[in-house]
Amino acid sequence: MIDLVQNVKPISYVKAHTTEIVKTVRETRAPIIITQNGEAKAILMDIESYQKFLNTKNLAKLLSFSEKDLRNGNTITHEEAKKRFKKTIGKME
Repeated sequence: MIDLVQNVKPISYVKAHTTEIVKTVRETRAPIIITQNGEAKAILMDIESYQKFLNTKNLAKLLSFSEKDLRNGNTITHEEAKKRFKKTIGKME
């Protein structure tokens, strides 16, 4: 869980302690919320956590398309899916 007291830093602190903050973010994988004039403006996070975030976001988008298809009745049977798959694979050979 993110400790909002320790993980919120003003931009002036980030500027003065950049190396330390990047090291901490990389080691703990906890994002730092950067404030400017008392307002949250940005988040600093390690690259692996960011990649996982993007993957999760993209998967959620794909799932939302699937849910829309289900609601609209835009589905096919398992047998039909297998036929289409075999037909597609045949074109690739």
